[in-house]
Amino acid sequence: MHKEPIKLLVGDNPFHGISHLSQARARERVNQKNPNDAEQAAKLVKLSMQNGADGFMFSVSETTLSILKNLRQDEEKVEPTLYAIVPYAYEYVRLAAQIGGVSALARRITKQVVTSANLKAAAFGLYGIVNNFDFSSFLKAYILYEHSKIKEAAGRNANIKSILLHEIVTEMALALNMDWLFKSYIKFMSGLKIKPGFETRNFAYLVNKFKEWQIDFGKVTIATPFNKVGFQMNPSKAACEESLQIAADSEIIAMSVLAAGYLKPLETIDYLRCLQNISGVVIGVSKEPHARETFKLLRQTLT
Repeated sequence: MHKEPIKLLVGDNPFHGISHLSQARARERVNQKNPNDAEQAAKLVKLSMQNGADGFMFSVSETTLSILKNLRQDEEKVEPTLYAIVPYAYEYVRLAAQIGGVSALARRITKQVVTSANLKAAAFGLYGIVNNFDFSSFLKAYILYEHSKIKEAAGRNANIKSILLHEIVTEMALALNMDWLFKSYIKFMSGLKIKPGFETRNFAYLVNKFKEWQIDFGKVTIATPFNKVGFQMNPSKAACEESLQIAADSEIIAMSVLAAGYLKPLETIDYLRCLQNISGVVIGVSKEPHARETFKLLRQTLT
């Protein structure tokens, strides 16, 4: 059914206090003891890996970078395969509100990139500014900047399997038919020997556009919702499942598999075992029993 054993990834939503099911659930997470404590979060990632997880999928933020530092400094080191998502949209939305909108945010990010220690990132950033803000150059600069932050936190030998564009960027580029952005990003990341990836909640539409644009599915990672009740599966559960056949060569990571806590792990496992061409599953855990039991169960039943 599957070309390789399914990868099991720890998700970072609980570490950021995020719930896609309700604001009340998110507030509950934030009010838990040490919800953003990097040391405790690193222990959960480590415990998950000791019980069957292969890696860590995370948005690049101060919280997750601190988690990576804690993992690197732990005496009993674990070396997770890393799937990074950029940018961390929630952080930038808050920052934009604080400093005066999108234009101020763009200036702030550009300054950070240009003044960073990464000379390649700075060069791309300056080129983008000089050439009437060439977005392609700026994107490359920004990715190099984020890549350097991950390396600094996790160590130079960190196993960064894929860097995925956040769904906000992916959906915007799809809506505007920016095929050049996808192709440029894929070519650039492939040159870095890192698999280019895209997070989306419009899987069927992305697959259709990639097919139209003749983008090689075998070169990309796609993270997208798959769950028994069709939560966040657009335009429909059936359409997303059908699109799995077209994108069979892609590395497809199923997220929201528990429908933000609405489903139980056993329900999820029964559904995922019926799907073809799923390469990985990402699940967030907020407590030690969850980390032990969830990944042990997934390892025993899915791989």
